[in-house]
Amino acid sequence: MALAGRILSGKISAVLFGDRERFGLSPDETDQDWQTWQATYLDFYNSTQKAGFGRVVNDAGYRVMQDIKLEGLTVAEIGPGSLPHRDCWKGEPAKFIGIDVNQSFLDISESKAGCLFQGIKVAPDDTTVPLADESIDILLSYYSLEHLNPLGDYLDEYARLLKPGGLLVGAIPNEGGLFWGLGRFLTSRRWIHANTSLNYDKIICWEHPNFADTIIAELDKRFSRQTVNHYPKIGLSSQNLTLLTRFVYRKPN
Repeated sequence: MALAGRILSGKISAVLFGDRERFGLSPDETDQDWQTWQATYLDFYNSTQKAGFGRVVNDAGYRVMQDIKLEGLTVAEIGPGSLPHRDCWKGEPAKFIGIDVNQSFLDISESKAGCLFQGIKVAPDDTTVPLADESIDILLSYYSLEHLNPLGDYLDEYARLLKPGGLLVGAIPNEGGLFWGLGRFLTSRRWIHANTSLNYDKIICWEHPNFADTIIAELDKRFSRQTVNHYPKIGLSSQNLTLLTRFVYRKPN
């Protein structure tokens, strides 16, 4: 089933998934709305993703970690945020590496990790990470792959970092899917319009350039699929009729 974001057009598509035809997928760093969004993002994150229904949905993605053993391993995460999955850890890593564009999130993650921590701050458009080849046992990516453009370049870098047999574990929003678009229309979009004067049809395009089906297809090209499932689990589930896709991939030996 094709994602709604690939079928719908005009005003409905622009409201649900951003006006991609008009604004494209790459942000204009000089754009006033984009600059305001960068300054507003932490308030948005704490208000919509860390409370209420947003938190319920996000927490459902983190549960994919419950069967992943971390004890004694080198674990890294792309965009650790406030390390909200800390309670899901099974064992203590020998080292946890946070990779983020925001130093504030790295500071919060370090305070919560409870183990040896290394924070790496990267530039928003830098597809490389200053770590050695095949140095990571498990790489986590929660709600980050939808942001990365060009996605393939980033995934190639993550494949370089993982040891043979290493795991890529995480979750993505079902961007481009009908339920995700409707859910955002009723929650995040309302918050933006109530608290800012931003053109959210523009911000969506630049903040989430990658649709969920593209992300899974690109992961399938580079890694061996172990687990891919959707939340909430309802009958014949698809990315159109669910909100998240959770995944575990393994780097081939």
